[in-house]
Amino acid sequence: MRKRHLGSYAAAVVFAVPFLLPFYLLIRNALMTRRELGSLDWQWWPEEISFQGFADAFGNEAVPLANALWNSTLIAAISAPLSTLLASMAGYALARIPVAASKPVFYFIIATMMVPGAATFIPTFVVVGSMGGVNTLWGLIAPGLFSAFAVLLFRGFYLRFPRELEDAGRVDGLGFLGLYARLALPNSGALFASLGILSFIEHWNAFLWPLVIGQDPEYWTVQVALSTNLNQQAVNLPALFAGALVAILPLVALFLIAQRWIVRGVLLSGIKG
Repeated sequence: MRKRHLGSYAAAVVFAVPFLLPFYLLIRNALMTRRELGSLDWQWWPEEISFQGFADAFGNEAVPLANALWNSTLIAAISAPLSTLLASMAGYALARIPVAASKPVFYFIIATMMVPGAATFIPTFVVVGSMGGVNTLWGLIAPGLFSAFAVLLFRGFYLRFPRELEDAGRVDGLGFLGLYARLALPNSGALFASLGILSFIEHWNAFLWPLVIGQDPEYWTVQVALSTNLNQQAVNLPALFAGALVAILPLVALFLIAQRWIVRGVLLSGIKG
């Protein structure tokens, strides 16, 4: 039995190495000097750990990285719970409220998943721009609040929700809104948390939409701020890697804290590999 466990752990370590290699390279490069990083000789680790890359990343006045981190945090922290809540409400309405238009609306939502994002990007920009959304936080947030995929998962979850609980709620005088708020939503906490975390990661990593809407450096997100380093004539590689390391730390911490919720939410949603 112990040999089997040792073999499983050894296999897990072997398979984990390719996934951990990018993190090693990111940390190694962020702690190197520009001379070491530009050298043709390979080094497994810096001869002397240097934090100058972090100082350069946050000290560059042309690229406000600290403000960009704040913008990304604000956008993701608002978008993730709000978009998940809207998807949960839509999923419950499609699954439980008996109206004739529920199936056509559901099919329409599925059809939106088949439309490539590039086809709707320019019309969305025109609409948001005409409403004064350029260089505004609401312009960065509003277009990403609807997720057809999340609606689909919530609908499937609420279709399997015990009707006996709802019948007991109706006896107590609850309407559809009360049934959703007091029974359905609290019992979908794992799925809500899972989709909320995935939504947070999606909005944190968004690049193209923040690039065209946040044209002023004051509204840059962290991904846009990092990309501007590549457009400069002389690229400070340690600063670039240091900024990238700082940018992924919140996501790594979030995943380590909430990984059990992600797995549980996937199981409850009925997704099969």
